[in-house]
Amino acid sequence: MENMDIGQIMERLPHRYPFLLVDRVLECTPGESLLAIKNVSMNEPFFQGHFPGKPVMPGVLLVEAMAQATCLLAMETEPSDQDITYLLAGVDNARFKRQVVPGDQLALQATLEKRKRGIWVFSARALVDGKLAASAEIMCTAREI
Repeated sequence: MENMDIGQIMERLPHRYPFLLVDRVLECTPGESLLAIKNVSMNEPFFQGHFPGKPVMPGVLLVEAMAQATCLLAMETEPSDQDITYLLAGVDNARFKRQVVPGDQLALQATLEKRKRGIWVFSARALVDGKLAASAEIMCTAREI
């Protein structure tokens, strides 16, 4: 599937404002990879306190945005008629390379590395203007909600 809009994303993810951190899916190859974007706006509520006068997107929210992208890839890889969501099971090797600020557009890349005993393992990256902002290995598992 290509070019998933916000309505299609909201049909798949249970997250809602202010925690829905994927705005559009540009490319998706089920079982392989996904490319999505998050437009970072000064209107994000976390910028009021992180940090006043020098807004920086929190690293934990960069990880959450990457995790949401991996969830979308999992859902496209293994569609289900049941009310299934993917829950975060682990984060390894998280690295933060540059600050993300209002006006940036995050390119969220998720690649499925393996599935074993109900655990999905992805490599994920968040880039701004082609430069690495954050990366992590993200693990998730499917649960009926």
